[in-house]
Amino acid sequence: MSAGSAGVAPAGRARAARPSPAELTTAALAGDRRAVARLISLVEDESAALREVSALLAPHTGRARVIGLTGAPGVGKSTSTSALVGAFRARGLRVGVLAIDPSSPFTGGALLGDRVRMVEHATDPDVFVRSLATRGNLGGLSWATPQALRVLDAAGFDIVLIETVGVGQAEVDVASLADTTLVLLAPGMGDGIQAAKAGIMEIADILVVNKADRPGADHTYRDLVAAVRMAGGRAVGGTAAGGETEAGWRPEVVRLEAATGKGVPKLLDAIERHHDWLRASGELERRRLHRAAEEISQIALAGMRARLGRLNGAAQLADLARQVTSGRLDPYTAAATLLAAIPDPHLPRSG
Repeated sequence: MSAGSAGVAPAGRARAARPSPAELTTAALAGDRRAVARLISLVEDESAALREVSALLAPHTGRARVIGLTGAPGVGKSTSTSALVGAFRARGLRVGVLAIDPSSPFTGGALLGDRVRMVEHATDPDVFVRSLATRGNLGGLSWATPQALRVLDAAGFDIVLIETVGVGQAEVDVASLADTTLVLLAPGMGDGIQAAKAGIMEIADILVVNKADRPGADHTYRDLVAAVRMAGGRAVGGTAAGGETEAGWRPEVVRLEAATGKGVPKLLDAIERHHDWLRASGELERRRLHRAAEEISQIALAGMRARLGRLNGAAQLADLARQVTSGRLDPYTAAATLLAAIPDPHLPRSG
């Protein structure tokens, strides 16, 4: 009986060692899609190797254009994302997609259905689609999105599209990550002027009326144009409200039929106009500085929570909460007490 038939693999056929973070990073930078996927998995799994990976990727980031798509469920975000992928690929650009899917509050699982809806791009080696589960994170994004974005940026994707969950008016986190934010609406899903008052509308760089062939689309379009003009925008070419004004950028309003591709060229033109304005005005640098500051803050806060947990911080927090509830302590003093309990690893210990 051979060694292999006994259930023991010969030495020459031993399972290959798992690649190191450095090897995965090198492969991802060279365009290896499997390596890109594994790096994003490290991000989602909060791997201990993540810090090393992040340091290796850092010198290669900052080149990708980031476009966010948000809007209520049913407006056609996935279809619009797929249409934009095709349009950018027609221009010879490599495209990455981070599609955020809601997690089950019971199991933590997610459908991750955006891969199904974008199947037409599945065989394109210059398109990478990754679904990320929210895992309870609010605001429309997964907590892993910023670092996953860095992976795709470093891997050489020219455009990264971030499609949010679609949970409603409070879904505004995408604006902190995207260079350009598209807010999608569709006819028959509520009054346009009322929608313009919602928090989600305030983050729009471009307002997209999708399913523009349906009844009521013209009404929605006119409402949005009027809302933008009341906010100080002006007509651009007689077809859209918005554009650059003396006070800055005002949202453009664009009609789109994502399912058929009608209106995609006009949407691309609006995206390009906004990008040109971002660069000329210095707003692009300001947004990216803000993005980095937010990312640093979130990582620092996560580190503080981890240290606090190791110090039995939950018990201390419960005790402080009782003191605040009873009136023996104010919440600011309680918070200062909690922060003081977290040691700084870079400072020498007294005594």
